[in-house]
Amino acid sequence: MGRSRYKIYEPTHPHFLTCTVLNWLPIFTRQESVMILIESLKYLQREENLKLYAYVILENHIHLVAQSDDIGRSMRHFKSFTAKEILKLLQKERAHTLLKQFQFYKKSHKKDRSYQIWQEGYQPKLIQSEAMMMEKIRYIHDNPVKRGFVDETKHWRYSSARDYEGVSGLIDVEPFW
Repeated sequence: MGRSRYKIYEPTHPHFLTCTVLNWLPIFTRQESVMILIESLKYLQREENLKLYAYVILENHIHLVAQSDDIGRSMRHFKSFTAKEILKLLQKERAHTLLKQFQFYKKSHKKDRSYQIWQEGYQPKLIQSEAMMMEKIRYIHDNPVKRGFVDETKHWRYSSARDYEGVSGLIDVEPFW
């Protein structure tokens, strides 16, 4: 897959975003790797005015509905920081098989690095209406159920579905009612 063809024309508006691990490798199966994503999102909330309306973290990708002062910049920071931290974790844990795969599947034009964690881009889709916002939030929350991981959306720990049920989740969200 080549460079992303998705463009952001309204950088301060809410977007539905997807970040996928290169070759769909399942690296978010352990709490340590998931916490890298969570802490990065919390940092962006504090430092870049990231507003998170919904999220779900699955074993090999993450979906968000979010906005910031510049969502493109925020997503570049998110992917860059999390890639570096995930690599550090994999090296610390001596996850040689995964590291070899991230080296093998790295795109040839990525000459400045030995590994690539994320697929290019994040597929931004501008939220254009309240109906679209609700559709994307439902899609995000239903993802673990559709994949057969849980029976109810609120049972997936790494999701904002709990917040929409009135229970505090792992990351503060701006509920969209």
